[in-house]
Order: sequence, then C-alpha cells, then structure tokens
Amino acid sequence: MKKSFVAFALCLPLVAFAVDHTRSEEPVDTVQSVIQQQISAFQHDDAKTAYSFASPSVQDKFGNEATFFDMVKRSYGPVYRPGNFAFGRNKITKESVIQEVLISGSDGKDWTAIYQLVKQPDGTYKINGVMIVKSAPGPAI
Repeated sequence: MKKSFVAFALCLPLVAFAVDHTRSEEPVDTVQSVIQQQISAFQHDDAKTAYSFASPSVQDKFGNEATFFDMVKRSYGPVYRPGNFAFGRNKITKESVIQEVLISGSDGKDWTAIYQLVKQPDGTYKINGVMIVKSAPGPAI
C-alpha cells in the first residue's frame, strides 16, 4: 500500500500540470472562435451577429449595429473582407486575451490585426478593440 501511495504522489504533479495546461489553452480556443464567428458575420453582411461579439463598451460607443457595421466597413477593410487569415501569437491575462490575427486582405496586401477580448461576468469573451497594422513581408517558407 505504501508503494502505491508513493506512485500516486509522484503522478499527481503530472496530472495537475496537464489540467493547468488545458485550462490555459481554453481562453485562446474561445477567443479564436469568437473572432472567427465575427469575421464570418462580416463576410455574410450580418451586422446583428457581428455586433453581438462586441463588448458592452464598444456597443455603447457605437449605439447600434448599423453604425458599428459601417465603421468596420470604412476603417477595417481587411477584417471586414479578409482574403485568408490565420491566428498568430496571443497573450492571456486574468481578464483579457490579446490575439494576433495575420490577414491577407482581398487586395493582396498583408495585415496584422491585434484583437483585445475581455472576459465578461458570465465567463464569455467579447471583442473590446482591434488595431490593424500593415505587415511587412516575411521570409518565404
């Protein structure tokens, strides 16, 4: 019985590490899903759904889905109509996730969109802001 306890005690830290590692990945999977769903809503001209992924402070700033959607079309073309996109680096804090999205615009230019998603009281994440910068071409792969 003593040997099984020792074996259990030695395995316990490994199990705890695996559980903690899984938890740290969950916000990233969640925020990437939110971003994908909002981009899909933009591609389908679904202003109501796209607006639903915005944080309460963003919704308050724009007041309604039509105003929000028009702003995105005018100022965030690569997000509104991406050619292709892929997720890059991310940073997780207790209350938010910063997610880099690498975008090939429909015009063929490369962009990086840096999303900030904030955790809501119900545990969901909402998009609180996006900053877009023109990307320099990277090395060929």
